[in-house]
Amino acid sequence: MSVKSNMQVHVPGGATVELEPGARASDLAKKIKKDLKGAPVVARINGTLRDLTSVLAPNDEVEILTFEDPEGRHTFWHSSAHLLAQAIKRLYPEALPTIGPAIEEGFFYDFANLHISEEDFPRVEQEVQKIVRERIVPERIEFQGEAEARGEFGNNPFKMEIISNKEETLSAYRQGDFVDLCTGPHIPNTSIVQAFKVLKTSGAYWRGNPENEQLTRVYGISFPDKKQLSAYLHRIEEAKKRDHRVVGKRLDLFSFHEEGPGMPFFHPRGVVLWNELLAFIRELHREAGYVEIKTPVMLSRQLWETSGHWENYRENMYTSEVEGREFAIKPMNCPGCMLFFRSGQYSYRQLPLRVAEIGNVHRHEMSGALSGLFRVRSFHQDDTHIFMKPEDIKPEILGVLALTDRLYSTFGLEYHLELSTRPEKSIGSDEQWEVATRGLREALDASGREYRINEGDGAFYGPKIDMHIKDAIGRTWQCGTIQLDMALPERFDLYYDTKDGGKARPIMIHRAIYGSLERFLGILIEHYVGRFPLWCSPVQVRVLSVAERHHDYAEEIRAKLFAAGLRADADESAESIPKKVRSAQVEQVNYILVVGDQELENTTVNVRTRGGQVLGERKIDDLITALKREIAERAPEPVLV
Repeated sequence: MSVKSNMQVHVPGGATVELEPGARASDLAKKIKKDLKGAPVVARINGTLRDLTSVLAPNDEVEILTFEDPEGRHTFWHSSAHLLAQAIKRLYPEALPTIGPAIEEGFFYDFANLHISEEDFPRVEQEVQKIVRERIVPERIEFQGEAEARGEFGNNPFKMEIISNKEETLSAYRQGDFVDLCTGPHIPNTSIVQAFKVLKTSGAYWRGNPENEQLTRVYGISFPDKKQLSAYLHRIEEAKKRDHRVVGKRLDLFSFHEEGPGMPFFHPRGVVLWNELLAFIRELHREAGYVEIKTPVMLSRQLWETSGHWENYRENMYTSEVEGREFAIKPMNCPGCMLFFRSGQYSYRQLPLRVAEIGNVHRHEMSGALSGLFRVRSFHQDDTHIFMKPEDIKPEILGVLALTDRLYSTFGLEYHLELSTRPEKSIGSDEQWEVATRGLREALDASGREYRINEGDGAFYGPKIDMHIKDAIGRTWQCGTIQLDMALPERFDLYYDTKDGGKARPIMIHRAIYGSLERFLGILIEHYVGRFPLWCSPVQVRVLSVAERHHDYAEEIRAKLFAAGLRADADESAESIPKKVRSAQVEQVNYILVVGDQELENTTVNVRTRGGQVLGERKIDDLITALKREIAERAPEPVLV
């Protein structure tokens, strides 16, 4: 009798693990349990996410993912959306499930024929806990054609529509008494969801189209540990205090109006902050050898067809017709810069050419998706396009990474990097994508920084490195990006003169660090809770007069500060000094100067910080010198003591 020998599979780090023939990913998870960062959730087998029940083959490349991994967390939350739908179907049998994806934090599920309010949330959560205790193992179903799928979901017109539009193999997951269309993968069993919270409800339209039926969207969050849920809820409460929409209104930075939905209006104080951000990035650009251009906001359809946006991004663009020609308001700055490069003639000696543009772009977002400065329809990007030779790829990307580090560290922002590879919908040849992806990977490796890989999440025209910053309460935000592109230079027929007198196609980097200035500003408002560093603060100093007889001296001090380039004002109202101080603190004025009889006699000012620290009397000239030093250093914290 023959005995089958064990097989080997490969795990991250180059190691191999020996398993019995026919072993599943769950068997591997048990064998390497001590190396995992928590309970196993899903497996990546030869680059594809699969259920832990998947059977392994010899020499498979296998990675076991947990909730701590982005793909594991996504799977966990998508599976939790199924838990939510199952619980609601048990409690509200007439409800019709539609779709339920994982989102950036948590998940939602849309239902037709469902009326639910906050008072019902505990009942839903209790039902979810029942399902968790049942330890149900989700079972994958592969339908043998559309007819079989229709037989399962014949009473749900929304599922029937999805089935009709599906081109690939139809699949579903059975979870006890609940079956849902789904490509998967799913968690190994419901018991690993140890903490579950229904967060809120809202209205939503089927397929996001206002002409379709309105649905009830239920949002939730889940974790493998109750402590993680407690920490999340605490962070949510802290985030409410920091909400940039509330802080921005209190500090009179910006507003929104129905006449321009999703398009922020910046007030004078907001413009001060805006201009400081621009001045900083322009200073970095100047030091790094960038030139700056400005291109039109509206360009012809022909341009967008050449760039590929008309085919790949049309639904997000605002269009218009002028004199019988179609135009679009630019959703991106890139094509305009292509025309700039094409209008000149460049030799290899002039490359790399680093071109910056702070461009105003417009993208159509559904009204329900708009969210303060975080999700708008009109915004500005600090785009740059670096045109270069193949040998420039690595040093140029390293230069961008160094510039990025300097900018983020100035704001005290930690960040991590993610490499995103070719998506299903893309332009360019396989060879171009291979060269571009390899170039980014080699630069990241040379930088010495750790990075994650997001398979299939690149831009349609090239792979990219995304920068995810972490704010003061631990939230992460995707802001900056570096995208390597050889397709657009080809589409626009760009070339440079080579050393041997021939022509060559430049390789190009798209790069943004703030990303959307509006979004970055919103992040900064919440990161600092409006307590901006002195260098970018809208009002840096306020002078308070004790009594009317001190008004002239207060104005003299204010004028000196203003002449020195500081943003200073004076409060000469009849209010008491404690009330004036409190008002300045609420407005987050960095330094508060009180002048009374003693200060007038000594030609000094009495200095305190917005945090309540009293620094005492200072000569105004000494104070100005210290404040200008703090501004010049762009110090994240006060240096005046």
